[in-house]
Amino acid sequence: MKTIAAGKFKAQCLALLDEVAREHETILVTKRGKPVAKVVAVTERKADLRQQLRGSILREKDIINPVPFTWEAVS
Repeated sequence: MKTIAAGKFKAQCLALLDEVAREHETILVTKRGKPVAKVVAVTERKADLRQQLRGSILREKDIINPVPFTWEAVS
């Protein structure tokens, strides 16, 4: 893990972000020698189909009995 002072991180932020994305190396940002933030690369995980569809499907409790309203014929 690479450690860098906050002031230096601020000056080189964009280049450091590119480096983290490219090399997948974590950077620990310190302020006055104390750790304040950690910069890590994002890894994309594909969710399974059930997780992708969660909340998008409606479930009807009773599909056998008739609908609880009546249709009116238009004359």
